[in-house]
Amino acid sequence: MKIFRNRTVIGVLCILLALIICFGVTPLFSRSASEKTEIVRVTKDIKEGNEITAEMVQTVEVGAYNLPQNLMTDKKEVVGKYATADLAAGDYILSSKLSAVPAAENAYLYNLDGKKQAISVTIKSFATGLSGKLQSGDIVSVIVADYPEDGETTIPAELQYVEIISVTASTGYDANTGEAKGDEKELPSTVTFLVLPEQAKVLAELEQVAKLHLALVYRGTADGARQFIEAQDALIEELYAEPEEDPIEEGEAADPTAEMPESEVTG
Repeated sequence: MKIFRNRTVIGVLCILLALIICFGVTPLFSRSASEKTEIVRVTKDIKEGNEITAEMVQTVEVGAYNLPQNLMTDKKEVVGKYATADLAAGDYILSSKLSAVPAAENAYLYNLDGKKQAISVTIKSFATGLSGKLQSGDIVSVIVADYPEDGETTIPAELQYVEIISVTASTGYDANTGEAKGDEKELPSTVTFLVLPEQAKVLAELEQVAKLHLALVYRGTADGARQFIEAQDALIEELYAEPEEDPIEEGEAADPTAEMPESEVTG
């Protein structure tokens, strides 16, 4: 086309295009880049599964250009949620890294109703923890070597049937949930039980002064495990029942003169 062979026309078109870019596109881009918005940022490291508190996050103003669509902008919508991944100080919080419910491996800690307690004891050797084969839901007997009272090996009446709710490695990950990272399976370091307060006191004392071995009693259905726990709870109730006072025989309390001297009675 002849029009494009004319250098003057081409020069004019280039100038017009440059003006459009300078005064049309560039201001739009600059305006977008200069816009600000508030986002929620982490102020201290948060571990996966932890509940996020107000002290862990803050609202800050940042440039709005090119931010992810699922970025959290309201602190109120973050506090009280649970982290589904490790968050480092300075990280922006994405909605995909939050959960309204605790992680599955910690869910048992949020189901306590005040009647029973969760308490952990240390697995001090490979053998004492059933060679790493213990699982959540197992019913075990706690065997105490060198029992403080008599030095014998025994199973305390309070710990004949105890339910395991967690088996945890030294890294803090639950060893039997598949949560641990890496190719090699981590060996358990602690076991967490669901027990009555009376049992918790016994376990806390034995953890400090005795050697504990865990013997597997039952692994199966929840109904089957419940039978063992109900039997243990009934025994605890019997062991810690308050002694009943001997009833006063009828007639003893009704006669106030029974223990008075004869002279006072006849006088």
